[in-house]
Amino acid sequence: MSKHNCSELQVLRSSGQLLLQPLWDRLRTSEALIQSPFFPVLFAIVTYLGFCLPFVVLDFLCPWVPALRRYKIHPDFSPSARQQLLPCLWQTLYQHLVFVFPMTLLYWVRGPALLPPEAPELLQFLRDVLLCLLLFDAEFFAWHVLHHRVPWLYRTFHKVHHQNASPFALATQYMSLWELFSLGFFDLMNITLLRCHPLTVLAFHVLNLWLSVEDHSGYDFPWSTHRLVPFGWYGGVAHHDLHHSQFTCNFAPYFTHWDRILGTLRPAPLPAWCCDSDGCASDSALLCVSHLNQ
Repeated sequence: MSKHNCSELQVLRSSGQLLLQPLWDRLRTSEALIQSPFFPVLFAIVTYLGFCLPFVVLDFLCPWVPALRRYKIHPDFSPSARQQLLPCLWQTLYQHLVFVFPMTLLYWVRGPALLPPEAPELLQFLRDVLLCLLLFDAEFFAWHVLHHRVPWLYRTFHKVHHQNASPFALATQYMSLWELFSLGFFDLMNITLLRCHPLTVLAFHVLNLWLSVEDHSGYDFPWSTHRLVPFGWYGGVAHHDLHHSQFTCNFAPYFTHWDRILGTLRPAPLPAWCCDSDGCASDSALLCVSHLNQ
């Protein structure tokens, strides 16, 4: 490679790095907090509950706001605060404080990793976030299929997550301890293998939590993630809701390619808002094209 090409490449990398540097510098002002043993658990709980809260509010409003019901996959279902919401919330807090926090404390005792002064390059940042998501999707797909196909594994470890046939946001992390640690292991393994920058790790965790909560929210909006990704590559909330009701399909948490390859992909029905009283309207039909592509 010529010196001219090398210098152009260095300029491109520097400009990509500069885009994320102000954000990274701002985060590094809280370096003591980020490096504390409390941060991973605090970050996970606050982010998770922050993403769940809007859907909890929607579930509360849904019986009194008929317009919301057309976006709800199961319009006649509302999770009970005493029998469903609070037990799910309690289990999430209990598992993170009693089991996850001691694990992060042991990791912290080994010595907290120093935060690099430089932000990641933008292309590297986007590439690593996408690779983490694709790897996690493949790993959980294999884990998920195995725990459905082997009856003992399903009864012992995965059945608890399927106790709620109609998912809701706070049921996202209603799972056995083995399942929680399996997901955490995949997460840690991927960011270690890819040698991700700490900013990339934070971004991936935020994205992964959001997509998980959205998949269990029970709401299929025109702006839901699976409608933003073309060609039916991303399953989304209706795709995962079908898994909870039928058990034998749609095992991948996010993307659809593994289910297509193994023949376990099942398209979700069109949501109610896609059709008006006289049938599917042309504008609504365009918004529903992602369902048809699946």
